[in-house]
Amino acid sequence: MIFEQVATGGCQSYLLACQDTQAAVLIDPELSRIDHYKGLLARHGVALKYIVDTHTHADHFSASKELGKALSVPVVMHRLSPAPHADMRLDDGDMLIAGGLKLKALHTPGHTRDSMSLVMDDRVFTGDTLLIGGTGRTDLPTGDPHMLFESLFDKLLKLKPETLVFPAHDYKGRSHSTIGAEIADNPRLQKTERAAFVEMMQALDLAAPTHLTEALRTNMSGGKTVAQMLAEAAAKVPFMSLEELSARIGGNSGDIVVLDLREKEAFEADHIPSARHLPRGQLELRVNKELPDPTQRILTYCEVGKISTLAAATLRELGYTRAVALDGGMTAWREAGYPLDS
Repeated sequence: MIFEQVATGGCQSYLLACQDTQAAVLIDPELSRIDHYKGLLARHGVALKYIVDTHTHADHFSASKELGKALSVPVVMHRLSPAPHADMRLDDGDMLIAGGLKLKALHTPGHTRDSMSLVMDDRVFTGDTLLIGGTGRTDLPTGDPHMLFESLFDKLLKLKPETLVFPAHDYKGRSHSTIGAEIADNPRLQKTERAAFVEMMQALDLAAPTHLTEALRTNMSGGKTVAQMLAEAAAKVPFMSLEELSARIGGNSGDIVVLDLREKEAFEADHIPSARHLPRGQLELRVNKELPDPTQRILTYCEVGKISTLAAATLRELGYTRAVALDGGMTAWREAGYPLDS
């Protein structure tokens, strides 16, 4: 078997492939590593058959939807997953077969309602149900400490002690453990009575994961992250440098309309000379009146350059094909010492 473990911060994803058939399975991919996964597939000369998310992730952005669409590969999740982009939904005991690889799904809820683990041969991919030296938290949406207790003590811990444990997260640089080692050393598994275990989980008082709302929103719905939207907009929009804009407005060039997209108070405090004020929230509603000539060159700017990139992309979609965004935004203009009006 070909086996690659890919760590992204504390996130762990896994590429498995059958050497005889070159059929591969990718488990818990992370959005920022899409090119890395494609490179691994090419390096090993394998064909991806399934992409699996062990649960709805709350602390990172899943790459499943984007990879599935790009490679025409089905996305696999538990049947209780809310994600609309899941092409195949597994029940407890269902098995995925990719060449000589056979992965059996165990429904292991508790961290989330749709959590599942994948058992194959000498190993188990536990998602966030069982971690090295810990367990998944139960205080996030659909978490339940009673369910987690049953998933651990009635299912995972009944696997053979030598079974290798590969979780979806580890923040201490560890690659794997075993069921036996976790039973012996995992402090959360020492609470073998349900009431004591539930009380422990309810008293953890953990900080919320970074990007919790955005991660849940995108992973549950298949929607886009803000970073994705910005990257897609930037790919469609050219930019103008601070120096270029300064030269154009300094030369009293009339061939460019400079739009300040910030709120009124920010515009009145300071703005680029000759700029016109058109708040981003009113752009689509006022564009026909404010910009009657679609052949004009239009430059958009905001405070740091993100909103203006989205706005320039919108203008291009509306037919203003010469729209550009200022590279760096008002903050960069101000810090570079260029002139200001107020």
